[in-house]
Amino acid sequence: MNEALLRSLTPSVLGILVRRGADFAAAEDAVQDALVEAVRVWPADPPQDPKGWLVTVAWRRFLDATRADAARRRREDLVDEAPAPGPALAVDDTLQLYFLCAHPSLTPSSAVALTLRAVGGLTTRQIAQAYLVPEATMAQRISRAKRTVSGVRFDQPGDVATVLRVLYLVFNEGYSGDVDLAAEAIRLTRQLAAAIDHPEVAGLLALMLLHHARRATRTAPDGSLVPLAEQDRGRWDTKSIAEGVEILQAALARDRLGEFQAQAAIAALHADAPTAEETDWVQIVEWYDELARLTASPVVRLNRAVAVGEADGPRAGLAALAALNDSLPRHAAVAAYLHERDGDLATAARLYTEAAQKAPNLAERDYLTRQAARLNARRCR
Repeated sequence: MNEALLRSLTPSVLGILVRRGADFAAAEDAVQDALVEAVRVWPADPPQDPKGWLVTVAWRRFLDATRADAARRRREDLVDEAPAPGPALAVDDTLQLYFLCAHPSLTPSSAVALTLRAVGGLTTRQIAQAYLVPEATMAQRISRAKRTVSGVRFDQPGDVATVLRVLYLVFNEGYSGDVDLAAEAIRLTRQLAAAIDHPEVAGLLALMLLHHARRATRTAPDGSLVPLAEQDRGRWDTKSIAEGVEILQAALARDRLGEFQAQAAIAALHADAPTAEETDWVQIVEWYDELARLTASPVVRLNRAVAVGEADGPRAGLAALAALNDSLPRHAAVAAYLHERDGDLATAARLYTEAAQKAPNLAERDYLTRQAARLNARRCR
């Protein structure tokens, strides 16, 4: 495989797709898929016209992605911006597609990636960010998943746990990313909760409702981020909060704790606090301990360090943070916040700047940049 040839052809192929009408981000995604396919196919069957081969494959991938995105948008058009409480009134085939993509022949991670790409309408880049892996790695994973299921019969739907993971990631992308998928994820989770008596399904639905309840307050009119402590709690959707808490309490009463129930319990404690100062951080730390036990996730431990800093003081939070790898996404932002709380403004400003450079989106980068500028201004007074 001539990797130098692939690298040299990439800009030209990308340019051709853009001239044909593909937007740049979608063209990049399609070209990446084509490169992964070339790595797989060319060693055994090298094309006579490598550039033409890449253009053809990339254009087909772009058209497939465009059709999938159009189908997703048609489904979203059927959903109100704020999902109404209560059971789902009708069931379409979207949830069934989620189960079919979560095929037993695939590993759970591959099934999730394939479903997000084929049904959820997310780009390879968005999925890679959700999984905290390089985009090229995710492109290879999705390509392998497609090859695996290309010749199998879809008469063995996947398990509930994999489908829940997909819905969770779709909601997260819709809640914090560039594509609005949150309402669709809630709609599908309602359908699943109506069809399956499972405490983790209920836990996920409660988690979504509790987060969605404060969506309107997460950004200012100019699009800038508003941290949880500064949000106008009077504008939170109390009906969604009440429904989420009720669903969560019923799930917890079954004594079959799972990670989505634990996350929902943390969200409920935030929603229950009349003010940021009245947040029960001690209990939140206890729930993070449960969540860490269930998932062993370094991201959970990172969030736990913030909670420890609030419950026991910033130095306790920094001690908890010291046990984690500083390459974790948002590690620098957490460290900056805790150092600021501890009075070390110089270190906090430096870390806010570092975090801004690593931010996954423009809104978060701007927020962190402003925090660094604020602290630098205070130091100069």
